[in-house]
Amino acid sequence: MLVSIVALIGFIALTIGTGFFVAIEFALTGLERSAIDEHANTADDATARAIQHAHQNLSFELSGAQLGITITTLATGFLAEPVLARFIAPLLDAIGLPDSLSHATALIIALIIATMLSMVYGELVPKNMAITAPLSAARITVRPVRLFNTIFSPAIRGLNAIANALVRKMGIEPADELASARSAQELGALVRNSAKHGSMEQSKAVMLDKSLKFGESTADDFMTPRSTIATLDQDATAADLLSLALATGHSRFPVIDGDLDATIGVVHVKDAIAIAQAERASTLCVSFARPVPLVPETLDGDAVLNAVRSAGSQVVLVADEYGGTAGMVTIEDVVEEILGPVYDEHDDKETEQDFISSGASWDVAGLVRIDELPERTGYVAPDGPYETLGGLIMCQLGRIPEVGDTVVLPQTERDTLDEFTSGISGRWIARVTVMDERRIERAYLTPVTEEEAAKVGSR
Repeated sequence: MLVSIVALIGFIALTIGTGFFVAIEFALTGLERSAIDEHANTADDATARAIQHAHQNLSFELSGAQLGITITTLATGFLAEPVLARFIAPLLDAIGLPDSLSHATALIIALIIATMLSMVYGELVPKNMAITAPLSAARITVRPVRLFNTIFSPAIRGLNAIANALVRKMGIEPADELASARSAQELGALVRNSAKHGSMEQSKAVMLDKSLKFGESTADDFMTPRSTIATLDQDATAADLLSLALATGHSRFPVIDGDLDATIGVVHVKDAIAIAQAERASTLCVSFARPVPLVPETLDGDAVLNAVRSAGSQVVLVADEYGGTAGMVTIEDVVEEILGPVYDEHDDKETEQDFISSGASWDVAGLVRIDELPERTGYVAPDGPYETLGGLIMCQLGRIPEVGDTVVLPQTERDTLDEFTSGISGRWIARVTVMDERRIERAYLTPVTEEEAAKVGSR
């Protein structure tokens, strides 16, 4: 009887040992490096430093935890199964089970019970506790586990070396420390989940999400297109610059020799104001035009921002793959890519809005990029040989649009949209409302049923 009691006590102790190894394993992998460093600086005790050291040698610590789990689990089964079988066998005899089956059945039942108890109390409970409170779990378990790892250090290092050699054969270099940095995609997912569950205001979440995606965008995504750039000819004067600034509300203009492919430089309205009024009509803009950098349209957002900031005029021209000028990027374009539309006292907010809501319908600027449509309207455009809403409509029509043209917009396999919006399922039609020569200035987007879409498509 004494042996059975000792064995049961050993079973409980080994189960607790398994729980320690499981807890340290999940705690160390669940903790961020920054949180560990902050805790070590704040607590400034041996336990905090032990956690920091363990996290910095994660491969060794996890190998030790795996070895500990294996040893304690095997020892648990070795101790518990015979002891439990002794208690179970008399019960089986009492119900009339033959002796030939009683012993084997008792061992099977004992194995199931021991495995269940070890799994629940030795693995699942410690795992859930470590996931919920990783720092507290690490503080409780790190020092006992460290003692075990020190004792079995040769075995752990030997097994780790064998495992690392096999991993290297697969073309993967083992890491001793868990990477704490998060990718932009992971941070974006965290932001969207925070907004979805109400932990962060949606306006802040949208701004942060756009900031994280900014580096993935290119100059082509947020440049002012060539067709909408106001320019000055090389024979334009300071007086012409002031007149154009008053007419457009803009402050910077390229000075060109024929077209944007032959840009001489960029001028600012304040340069014209600095010239004496009597001399403005005779002073050519080329005399005070500043050189303007040229960047490829494939340059990523961060590099474009650096180019714009370093340019004396805070303007860069964007070159396409054929060497022509595709558009222009200003500091305002960069800011609007992150914050959304920014209006000043010279802007007509009502007419310059890219999206104007009208119930379930939307009055949308033709130059809006198709990747902006889901977040605002709920319509997801499929990929195609176009980048803007105007290009999509023109592609569907197969000709230069006219005011009043109505088309059914193509569907995509994705049905909903951005995590910040609920989106509207079903079909969409677009009606051209304003044209600027051959370019669609604005279009009216309306969600419709399949029947309504079929009527529009049959016209």
